[in-house]
Amino acid sequence: MVKDKLIGVDLGGTTIKFAILTAEGDIQEKWAIRTNILDDGSHIVPDIINSINRRIELLKLDRERIIGIGMGTPGTVDRKNGTVQAAFNLNWRGVQHVRDEIQKGTNLPFTMDNDANSAAIGEQWKGAGENNPNVTFVTLGTGVGGGIIANGQLIRGVYGAGGEFGHVVVEPGGYLCTCGNRGCLEQYCSATGVVHLAHDFADEYEGPSRLKSMLDNGEDVTSKTVFDLAKEGDFLANEVVNKMAYYLGYAIASLSNILNPAYVVIGGGVSAAGDFLLSKVRENWEDWAFEPVRKSTRLRLAQLGNDAGVIGAASLARDFL
Repeated sequence: MVKDKLIGVDLGGTTIKFAILTAEGDIQEKWAIRTNILDDGSHIVPDIINSINRRIELLKLDRERIIGIGMGTPGTVDRKNGTVQAAFNLNWRGVQHVRDEIQKGTNLPFTMDNDANSAAIGEQWKGAGENNPNVTFVTLGTGVGGGIIANGQLIRGVYGAGGEFGHVVVEPGGYLCTCGNRGCLEQYCSATGVVHLAHDFADEYEGPSRLKSMLDNGEDVTSKTVFDLAKEGDFLANEVVNKMAYYLGYAIASLSNILNPAYVVIGGGVSAAGDFLLSKVRENWEDWAFEPVRKSTRLRLAQLGNDAGVIGAASLARDFL
């Protein structure tokens, strides 16, 4: 029987997304369940196993057709031993033997990688990267992450920390990061980083601004609020966005000068600001990018949205072909 199906799993702190895809990466079925992190996250793996088995039975899908299961997960992934550790948002504090449990529970080959790496592969394979072998992916969400595909290979590094863009230092001695360093990109260009900048800028600004009024009145302000007000012409909001774009353009130019990828793809929730953000980042990027890089590397917005994780995870299972 021809093996022609892939299963992708995108494990998140609140939701676990699943998809069944063709070997070419086209989604045929997708579903999701809530992530149960109670009892030290002990329910997560059994829930994944049960959900996959139930869906296979519901679809009457012959397991012989399934190439394998791939999963993107938070935390530090040891692909050789099939383990995950330090996934604190899942309540996984110790080493989790995920691969062995899921393979045993589903009777299917299983592999996994870090969730940011999986999303990077998804965008490179079926999204804005157009399956080019040289793509750099930056994701802007609650934090900043990403992945590097060079010559068709994902760069993981010796400890799986390759592509940790969020911890590129862009402001030496700047904001304290959760990693313990100061001035990391994550503290300026994540959703929380944009709000942090907004508060600091508002403290020193005395002119008229809806953003300043909201902050001074203790109203709820998110990165989306800042970008929406900037688009409406709020001066202070634009100053915040310009500073964020300055840091991001600087960091991406540095990465581009080292890697010279065909595409730098920007994704994550903050990237929903769209071309308004991309145009500002590109202006700064052009100031620092090496001339041959400016001529050959292109900045793009991600295209797959929430599907990037499951598509990229599923692509990991192509190794079983």
